[in-house]
Amino acid sequence: MKKFVNDPKNFVPEMLEGLALAHPDTLRYVPAYNLIMRADAPRTDKVSIVQGSGSGHEPAHVMVVGRGLLDAACPGDVFAAPPMDYVYETTKLLATPKGVLLLVNNYTGDRMAFDMGKEMADADGLRTEILTVNDDVAVTDSLYTVGRRGVAGNFFVIKAVGAAAEQGAELDDLIRIGRKVNDVTRTMGVGLTACTPPAKGSPLFELGADEIEFGVGIHGEPGRERRRLTDADAIVDALLDAVVPDLPYQSGDRVALMINGLGGTPVSELYLLYRHAHQRLAERGIRVGRSYVNEYCTSLDMAGASLTLVRLDDEIETLLAAPADAPVNPF
Repeated sequence: MKKFVNDPKNFVPEMLEGLALAHPDTLRYVPAYNLIMRADAPRTDKVSIVQGSGSGHEPAHVMVVGRGLLDAACPGDVFAAPPMDYVYETTKLLATPKGVLLLVNNYTGDRMAFDMGKEMADADGLRTEILTVNDDVAVTDSLYTVGRRGVAGNFFVIKAVGAAAEQGAELDDLIRIGRKVNDVTRTMGVGLTACTPPAKGSPLFELGADEIEFGVGIHGEPGRERRRLTDADAIVDALLDAVVPDLPYQSGDRVALMINGLGGTPVSELYLLYRHAHQRLAERGIRVGRSYVNEYCTSLDMAGASLTLVRLDDEIETLLAAPADAPVNPF
C-alpha cells in the first residue's frame, strides 16, 4: 500500500485538523467529536443542518460545511458510523431556536447513531428532526442497510435544504423539501477497482483485470452483479437502464445529471461518461437542465463512477441554483 498516512488510527483526525487549518476563517474543528462546523454557527436565525456518516467519502461531508450547505459534519472513522455521543454533542453545539435537521444516509450504523443521538437531544428539550436519504437503486437491501443505500444523491438533498435554511425556512418546510428531493433522486454506481482503507492496508475485495462491480456501494459492498469490463458507452447505457425506469423518468422531464467519481477516476473519464449519458437522455426526450461532473461522494481511492438523476421542478431548481460556499464547492 502506498498512501500518505502516518498512524492509521489518526488518519481521520489529522485530515480534519488539516481541513480546519486550511480554512481558519470559515471552519471550526472540535477534536473531541470529529466535528467540523461553520465558524459562524450556530446562528439563531436559521435551522442548523448536520450530516454525519463515515469518513472516506470526501468531499462528503466535512468538506461541504459552509454557507448554503451544511452547518456541521461529525464523521466516524473510515467507513464507520459516528458514535452516538458525537451526534448528541454536535446537536447540542448546533442547537438554535429554529431547530436542527439531521441528514442521514441510509446505513444501519448511521441510522442507529443518529436515532439515539436525537433521542438524547429531544430529552434535553432540543428540537430536532431526521431526514433519511436512500437514492441508490442498485439493491433493495445490502450488507449495511435495510432498504436502499444513501449515496451521491445525498448532495442534492444537502444543497436544497441548505439553501432553504439560509433563506430562513422553518424546520417543517426543510423536511418537506428534503423528502421531495430524495423522492425524485436516483443513483447507480459501478466499480472498476476496490478501495484500500488505511487501517487495512489492502483492497477490500478482489476484481479481476477484466471485471467490474455493477451497482457497487460506496464502502465496496457488492452490487447487482459482477460483469465483464466493456466500453464506456455500454457501461453508461447499463447505468441509465437501471436508473431511468426506477422513478421512472419520462420524455418531457427536465433533470439534473450528476456523474460522480468514486475517488480514483480521472475527471477526463467522468466527462467522457457524461457525454454519452447526456446524449442518451436527449434521445429519450429527457432534457438535462443542470449538470454536475466531479467527485461528490467517493470511496477512498476506488476507480469507478456513479450516475445520478434528479427530476427538476421550479422549486428544486431554484434551490440548487442558490449561492453556496464551502472548502469543496462543486455546486
